[in-house]
Amino acid sequence: MVIFTCSAQHAAVNSGQMPNTPISLQLPPPTTKGMTSEATMLATFPDVNVTVQGMATMWLLSEQSSDFVPLGQYPEDHFTEEIPCKILKNFQTELEDLSLFIKARNKRLEVPYTYMDPAEVENSVAI
Repeated sequence: MVIFTCSAQHAAVNSGQMPNTPISLQLPPPTTKGMTSEATMLATFPDVNVTVQGMATMWLLSEQSSDFVPLGQYPEDHFTEEIPCKILKNFQTELEDLSLFIKARNKRLEVPYTYMDPAEVENSVAI
């Protein structure tokens, strides 16, 4: 559960973030339908600078880190005993198989879905 939460789940909710609402509102949202005018909407939305800063933040948080390590890969040799090494090798093989399956599926898609490909998922939370 810890491995999933710190890798795949984190990638699922953080990779490729796209805002679906304004980054902030300058006025409270309307409470009654049909009572909003174009002027009210324009006064409610943030100015361009705030929007650009919000988009830049989303982009930075969605970018792959410079020290990216794929899921299941460990730069240091923490495990030297036979059984943990075998379990780790099996895990890495399963991840490779899943990645190959996803890549094959994506070849048939107009827009490939790469966010949960194990080769694209960070080994841990990295900001």
